Amino acid sequence: MAPADSSRAPSPAPRTYDELLAALQERRDALTRSQRLLADRVMADPEGVAFMTVSDLASAVGVNEATVVRFATGLGLEGYPGLTRLCRERLREQAQLLRRYRTLEQLDTEGGEGGGDLLDRVVALDSANIARTFARIERETFSAAVRALAEAPRVHVMGLRKCHAPAYLLGYLLRMVRDEVATLTTGAGTLTDDLGRVREGDCFVALSIYRYTAQTVRALEFAKERGARCVVLTDNPASPLVAPADHVFYVEASGPSVLRSLTAFTALVQALAADVARARGQDVRSSLLREEELLERFSVYEARFPPSAR
Repeated sequence: MAPADSSRAPSPAPRTYDELLAALQERRDALTRSQRLLADRVMADPEGVAFMTVSDLASAVGVNEATVVRFATGLGLEGYPGLTRLCRERLREQAQLLRRYRTLEQLDTEGGEGGGDLLDRVVALDSANIARTFARIERETFSAAVRALAEAPRVHVMGLRKCHAPAYLLGYLLRMVRDEVATLTTGAGTLTDDLGRVREGDCFVALSIYRYTAQTVRALEFAKERGARCVVLTDNPASPLVAPADHVFYVEASGPSVLRSLTAFTALVQALAADVARARGQDVRSSLLREEELLERFSVYEARFPPSAR
């Protein structure tokens, strides 16, 4: 029996992880449910897939081993080893940015007599995270997100668990340069009350990385239904935050250990807030003057230090 679509030239096999990512995104709508689960795992967790066996990946996703092998060969790869090779090459590419380590294993096993090696690795990885994050930002996306943050009647910012820190920082910085900014949390049980204030035309910012917090995903979907402009900071195209988003930023979060880094998130948050301040112009000066008056009135800062040191 002749193979299906024999008249069409087959797509070339991915040669890099980025090409693999593009192929998975292009074919996503044509994938079966099992294949989509595998694709999502490969896009969301290349570090883990790089060192999984066929059995490990099949068990993690909930499919049989034959499905995993067919998935890899269907992409034009040389079986499952071809898939893991691309994932490992992505990690090796990151390691090369450090200019210190020849293989990924060295990142995990290289020791030292003190903390110097770890500190060097942290600095190198975070420098690479920032560089890779900002290199992926399209200027049109950045400008559109800044307009939404600067011009929307209200801004709602949400990030839970590890992403609460950059979400809090973004909310704090935006409140310095504009009114009507809320940082949503779940601690007081008032999330539904906060979401009830989302209106059409507002801007909703969601931050989450793998594994994605369910409440953040649902809140973003709700905000989109209400007609808010949605800005997302996440880690890869398989993130469930991508579909409802109007503007997406992919943030690198590689760390020297099992703990992922939020340094690039912090840098991007500060860049967005700085450009919002620029966009709002004279309004920012008025906001800052009002804040300074409150700070003085409530003696927020230690009075022994001169104003220039505050």
